[in-house]
Amino acid sequence: MSDIGWTGLAISLLLVGVAVILSMARRLGLERSIVWAAIRALVQLLIVGVALDLVLEPDRPLAWSFLWVAVMLVFAAETVRRRAPEIPELFVLTLVAFGAASIITLGVLFGLQIFELDARTLIPLAGLMVGNSMTASVVVARRVYEEFRDKRAEVEARLALGQTSTEAARPYVRSALRTALIPQIETTKAVGLVFLPGAMTGLILAGVEPIDAVQVQAAVMYLVLGSAATTTSVIALGVQRRLFTRDHRLVRLPRPAA
Repeated sequence: MSDIGWTGLAISLLLVGVAVILSMARRLGLERSIVWAAIRALVQLLIVGVALDLVLEPDRPLAWSFLWVAVMLVFAAETVRRRAPEIPELFVLTLVAFGAASIITLGVLFGLQIFELDARTLIPLAGLMVGNSMTASVVVARRVYEEFRDKRAEVEARLALGQTSTEAARPYVRSALRTALIPQIETTKAVGLVFLPGAMTGLILAGVEPIDAVQVQAAVMYLVLGSAATTTSVIALGVQRRLFTRDHRLVRLPRPAA
């Protein structure tokens, strides 16, 4: 087992100092942001660590873990809403998307007994699912909105030719979904050859046999890919519905304030 202790953690802050020095040398003006990011990350992780210590106690009911996952879903949905404020009712839509991804992906992993259902597996796997899906969710929501806004004339021409809103929107929704999913697909293809992902690295550092770590990491990568595909699909279709009226007219799409 790797236990770096508080001394090792303090020494690792030298790497933050390297980033600060490089920012100063290149006059990037990012010194405060780098220091603040490092401090904030440490504080947040310590708070989460203390909370997890309580939730992961052997005699703690599993209901507390499900409550933790529910809080993660709400926080993630609010984060997506704040990053794409121009889209109406995005919080509820994102919450539904993450809920669907949770049921599908965690249902497969735990329902088919790939992982044993307990607090030590449920919380980390749910966290990986939500954390890796958030960026793709923001991208697809904004891309659908921007596609309709920037290509309004094309969309309205399709509608004028008799297409329904679903038919008129299909190529633009497809483009947005491709934009959101391609980075995750490329990451999945490059895993192992170009970089060792966090879960696998952590397991190896913890003393797990490399082949066992590979098996866990592969399952995690499939979890991330499946959840990203699910959330982006639900959000793309939901945003599409919100941007058309019931009589198949494209709503007004203003540019967000700078």
